[in-house]
Amino acid sequence: QVQLVESGGGSVQAGGSLRLSCAASGRTFGSYYIGWFRQAPGKEREYVAAINWSVGTTVFADSVKGRFTSSRDNAKNTVYLQMNDLKPEDTAVYYCAVKVGSIYSRNYASYNYWGRGTQVTVSS
Repeated sequence: QVQLVESGGGSVQAGGSLRLSCAASGRTFGSYYIGWFRQAPGKEREYVAAINWSVGTTVFADSVKGRFTSSRDNAKNTVYLQMNDLKPEDTAVYYCAVKVGSIYSRNYASYNYWGRGTQVTVSS
């Protein structure tokens, strides 16, 4: 089993920044992705980014490209999502998830383990 705990959410005004953390513990895998997804009320879960843990590369959704960045701390098994220039449409519950294996995916159904999420609210 894998446990994922998100933190860092909060309320900010448009143009502000937040940094989300996703701390992973439990079983380890040879290759995997850590994905970030978000879900606003009444909407489907939306892909935000996926980080190839082995290589360290990240693929962002077009909606956040240029505003969001990612980093990781291998020693802490933690991934960070730095969110800058936040917009009201970024308001959602943000989840991190683990997809086991080496194949990249934006499909949330491909991810095997999920955290409970952290709320991000951006006011105009």
